[in-house]
Order: sequence, then structure tokens, then C-alpha cells
Amino acid sequence: MKAERRAVGRGRRRGLAAVVGALTLAGAVALPGEGAFAEDGRGPAATPWSAEVADGFASVSALGQNGTYGGRDGRTVTVRTLADLEKYATASEPYVIVVAAAITMDPKGKEIKVASDKTIVGSGTSGQIIGGGFFLGQGVHNVIIRNLTIRDSYEGTWNDKEHDWDAIQMDGAHHVWIDHNELRHMADGLIDSRKDTTYLTVSWNRLQQNNKSFGIGWTENTTADITIHHNWFRESEQRNPSADNIAHAHLYNNYLQDDPGTDINSSYGNYARGNTKMVLENSYFQGFENPVVKDATAALVQRGNLFVNTTGRNESGGTAFDPKAYYSYSLDPADRVPSIVTSGSGPTRAIGTTG
Repeated sequence: MKAERRAVGRGRRRGLAAVVGALTLAGAVALPGEGAFAEDGRGPAATPWSAEVADGFASVSALGQNGTYGGRDGRTVTVRTLADLEKYATASEPYVIVVAAAITMDPKGKEIKVASDKTIVGSGTSGQIIGGGFFLGQGVHNVIIRNLTIRDSYEGTWNDKEHDWDAIQMDGAHHVWIDHNELRHMADGLIDSRKDTTYLTVSWNRLQQNNKSFGIGWTENTTADITIHHNWFRESEQRNPSADNIAHAHLYNNYLQDDPGTDINSSYGNYARGNTKMVLENSYFQGFENPVVKDATAALVQRGNLFVNTTGRNESGGTAFDPKAYYSYSLDPADRVPSIVTSGSGPTRAIGTTG
């Protein structure tokens, strides 16, 4: 993303060493058990997690897409190798792709180009992507990325200008649900939502140990609609998120935590940039410098947020929008957000398994 328009403080990062442990397993097989299908089977899997669909803006019917349900209408396969993951993720047919091992990207920094109508989900807590991630290009739609740990493309330079290696990058995609993942320690961003990517929901993720966690923008247009809720931003210097030229940015029940005495210091928390209209509700900010920042051209409405041991800028102003005009949602009390989000975010054994 272009340089921040206003100085909001600087953090620092002293060296982290990436330790990569890869589990090498072979083969892609269909999930066993009732409701799953053999490799040449037909129809959707029937396990409860596979029937779940996105909430927030990713649930809105638009651009010819009726909400976000991923590969639900296709076959379910389990992958344990990079070759099989790439084979199914790039296929033209819908798939539910269950990642049941730690898969190391080769070469390091590789981002698999995901096609439309895919669910990529970790099997319980065993699904990991090491040293790379996923790319969703122009027009790619109806994609779910859930329950994965994506980590460790970091190359030893904190503000790395040479390695544009993200966990998840989207350029002009729509109807995407990123849910219950742990994203950490990447060379560049954890999530980059770029070039008018819209109808995006990012929920129940852990974003941590990174310089630039979640950048949104790279466009002069103001058309994107994004929901960000129940995420844990921890030990992240910047872009938590940074939202540039977003028509509707709805952030609620997120937990932003900067621990004292560590190698990573926050420079800012939520940032409404350019012409963004942002609604920020019932989130909890702990230890952050400049927890909420806005450009003069942006609108930012705050309601019910809590700030503990924060310093610097905490801003609001202007008229934004009513999220309930687009979808229904319910708010957790802000004082309960740390316990709810730390216990409920990230990969879970309840997702991606069949019994």
C-alpha cells in the first residue's frame, strides 16, 4: 500500500527467526464417513461445518452471486501435498478441499491462484500452509478459506520491500469469507484486500506477529463492502486494519492487543483512510498507540468501544452508514470481547472433520 498519509507513530521490530517444520505426507483422498463422497462422487458433503455460509457483507446477494458458500455444491477431497492442493484449488469445478497436513510452499513465497467456488479448510487443527499462501485474482468469487494456520514466509527483514509474500491476497475478487484462521509471521501482509475486492467477511481469525497485518485499498474507487468481526490482532505493528477508499467498512467485536515489553510495538490500530466510511462497534483496544485514526476525508462512527492503556489518537467524525440496512448481526458486550475472541478465534477441532 502507498505510504500512510499521516504520521501515526513508528513501531519497531527486532529479529525473529522462522523455524519451519514440515510434515510430509502423500496423496489426496475423499473424506470418509457419512455425507462425504469418493473422488468420483457427486453432491455436497453433509457435515455441519460444510453447510455453514458466510455472514456480514459476504452474505449479501450481488454481482450475480447469492451469498458465499464456497465449494459446497461440489466434491469433498482431502489433500496432504502441495501438488494436490494446487490441483484442486485451481480447478474450474467447485470443491471442498480439506487440508489434513502441514504443506510447505515451494518455492518459498508461492501463492496458489485459487479459482471460484472453492472451500479450503483445515482438518481440525492439522491444516497448515508454511512459507506461502493464496491469491484470488480479478473476478474470482465464492471462496471460503477457513480453519488454517498460514505462517512463516518471513525473510528476516521486518519492513520487507523485496518479498511481497502474503498469507492471503485478493485483487478484484468478490464474495470471500476468511474465517477461523491463524495468520502470522509473513514477509509482507497477512491479508491484502486490493483493487476493489468486495463482499468480503473476515471473522474469528488470529492475526499476529507481523508488521503489516491487514491492508485494504490499492484503488481510487470507493466501492468495496467489507465486514471484519471477532478477530484477534496481537503483536502487530500496522494495518490493523488500514482501510483506504472503502464504501462500507463494518468492524465490530475485534480485540486489538499490544503487549508491553515485546519486540513489536503498534504504530496504529484501526485506520479509516481516503473516502472510507467506517462503523466501529464494541471492540476492545488494549495497549495500542493511536488506536483509532481517520483521515480528514474519511467518516468514522464509533459506538461502544473500550480502550485500556491506549495512548495517542482516538478519532471519530462524519456520517457513515447503518450496517443493519445490509444484513443482520448481533453485538457481544465490549467488556467480554477479550475472553470471547481469545477462546473462540483461530483453528478449531470442530471444523474440517467428519466425526
